[in-house]
Amino acid sequence: MTQFSELGLAAPLLRALEEAGYSTPTPIQARAIPLVMAGQDLLGIAQTGTGKTAAFALPVLHRLTGRGGRPPRGGCRALVLAPTRELCSQIGESFRTYGKHLGLSVAVIFGGVPHGAQRRALAQGIDILVATPGRLQDHLDAGDARLDRVEVLVLDEADQMLDKGFLPAIRRLLRAVPAGPKGEQPGRQTLFFSATMPGEIGKLAGEMLTSPARVEVAPVATTAERVAQRVLHVEQARKRILLAELLRGEGVGRTLVFTRTKHGADKVVKQLDQDGLSANAIHGNKSQGQRERALAEFKSGQAPILVATDIAARGIDVDGVTHVVQYDLPEVPETYVHRIGRTARAGASGEAVALVCADDLEKLWAIEKLIRQPVPAEDRREDKSGSLTKAPMAVVRPARGGHQNHGRGRGAPGGGHRQGQAPKGQNHGGRGAPAAAKPAGGDATRRRPAAEAGRKDRSWREGDFRDSAPAFLTRGR
Repeated sequence: MTQFSELGLAAPLLRALEEAGYSTPTPIQARAIPLVMAGQDLLGIAQTGTGKTAAFALPVLHRLTGRGGRPPRGGCRALVLAPTRELCSQIGESFRTYGKHLGLSVAVIFGGVPHGAQRRALAQGIDILVATPGRLQDHLDAGDARLDRVEVLVLDEADQMLDKGFLPAIRRLLRAVPAGPKGEQPGRQTLFFSATMPGEIGKLAGEMLTSPARVEVAPVATTAERVAQRVLHVEQARKRILLAELLRGEGVGRTLVFTRTKHGADKVVKQLDQDGLSANAIHGNKSQGQRERALAEFKSGQAPILVATDIAARGIDVDGVTHVVQYDLPEVPETYVHRIGRTARAGASGEAVALVCADDLEKLWAIEKLIRQPVPAEDRREDKSGSLTKAPMAVVRPARGGHQNHGRGRGAPGGGHRQGQAPKGQNHGGRGAPAAAKPAGGDATRRRPAAEAGRKDRSWREGDFRDSAPAFLTRGR
């Protein structure tokens, strides 16, 4: 498919697309829209910025207008669940843009604002409801909402739902919507979209979907091809100086800066203001009005720098973001992919820069393992004495007499001894050897010094475990 006109969409949808300047579908749109229009459940896997919203919004609008009917009071005909306020607002706006000639009602429900207006919208009945799981559950518990007439259920950014702890709320909501198709009974149609597919999300997809078609337009956890990535190694204390230097660089336009904490975002904005650079912060402690004003000033160019926590990693869809700067690397490697996906959208190019200090090195190595490639790096440190490479694994030599410690890295089998401890009176030459043991050689294979040996060894996570571990098991490392 090379044109939207070839997909069989209703004429009012094609008219709206033409008015919005869209004529050619993205790969996920071209593959997903015909399947959804045919009534199939869908599992869509695509990185952020590939056009997933239109891939479900267009066929949902086509279905609702084709079937006709009115939404029930207190309920909706199509329900879209998304993890953040910003993403909900963006999805709602997309539905309004594509459905402007259809006369269907669209409402957005999320936390951080009063319940009153949302309660009144629900009371009238809504064709398309876009909501965060927590606030929608609040309305269900209060008796203001019903979901027994949902024809289409969409779960967007499912892996971020997992990261934010929404899975219990989603499972509760699922009990309130009609079941999937059984036999000849049509039931609800379910569309499930995610950029990554950790194990728990795969399990949820299995619970929600019935004989789904699978559309995957990019390998799981890969970065956008048009994003030029680079790492700048710098001391933590000098990140502020380097950030200001980057933002004043030639060709730097609208820029997203990501920090690990809310306090860190506010601090960076204050520092940028002192450096004469106009910026706003957006995070969970900001009111909805503050967040909307920050986004408006970012889009207009009045404040072309937006400093954000990961609440905005997948909830901001703004054209013309030239740079993404990771002031702090994320705790979860997959988040790196979603952050840099805010640039190089819709075929454009962009640059992603990570400021990496010594404390961030393990996070960087985990990211490079996830994306299966090294990120080009430049050493901008003033003190270059510290190593930027992984230390070699320690080689355990057998003790005299041929006895070896065949333990699995966390104590000898069956011995019940913690790592770094050996039974009294025994020295088997493994990681449980006393700290006073002499090095077994004078080269890089010698054992670690006692001070290092006392630290928790996480190398086993990087080896055989992280290859298959879902993100929720590695969070907080």
